[in-house]
Amino acid sequence: MCRVFKLHRSGFYAWLDKPLSDHAIEDQRLLKRIKEFYIASGGTYGSPWIHRDLRDAGEACSVHRVARIMRENKLKAQIGYKRRYIKGGKLASVADNVLDRNFNPDIPNLARVSDITYVRTHEGFLYVATVLDLFSRRIVGWSMDKNIDRHLVIRALMMAVWKRQPKETVLVHSDQGSQYGSADYLAFLRANNLKPSMSRRGNCHDNAVAESFFATFKKRVTQRKIYSTRSDAKTEIFNFIEMFYNPIKRHSYTGGISPVKFEENYFSKLENV
Repeated sequence: MCRVFKLHRSGFYAWLDKPLSDHAIEDQRLLKRIKEFYIASGGTYGSPWIHRDLRDAGEACSVHRVARIMRENKLKAQIGYKRRYIKGGKLASVADNVLDRNFNPDIPNLARVSDITYVRTHEGFLYVATVLDLFSRRIVGWSMDKNIDRHLVIRALMMAVWKRQPKETVLVHSDQGSQYGSADYLAFLRANNLKPSMSRRGNCHDNAVAESFFATFKKRVTQRKIYSTRSDAKTEIFNFIEMFYNPIKRHSYTGGISPVKFEENYFSKLENV
């Protein structure tokens, strides 16, 4: 065999002991780390974000190498989801579109967006309402319940008010669902120095940031999955928001860092001024 392939005998036996090249062995090592970060992101990270995670972990490989390894091992970021719109009852009140797609405020606690989605369980749907601060893309309020009503969205706002305690008026943008137009919801806004804003009817782009969050939420938590109980779903949703999305999830908008880190950097700069 050695004569047929014109290999030196010592080289042939070295190949038997170590059939993979050093480069291939390093690829296999990197693949294990890549899979760790890919799984942690719920399959939502592509090679650029995986590369940043690797770099933060002390690895020195290039983004092109990461992309190649992921491509060869069929590790693709999940993109897009089909939204199932939740029908509400008759709308009690409609606010103007005050936000007008101004999704990039310069300071926190100035403008927020809210929306509702659902999670399938064998006990029935679990509905999830969230409140997202547009400055950092951080989820500052959320609630979960088997009922989709005004109390669901009010509880999410209540958490945001309690956690942030803003001193100035905060704009809260939503769609025109009946929950957001209810008398109780609007009364809560007025009592807590919150100003309502609503998307134009049937225009999802007016609430694009909330839509983007739920796209990540669907890919990470609910895609092709039915939970046994609502309690099981609540546990995973809590972990997604408070253990992954807020403190870890990278965003292009924030320069590739998490919402929590983005806010920490902002307040640190204020202290040093």
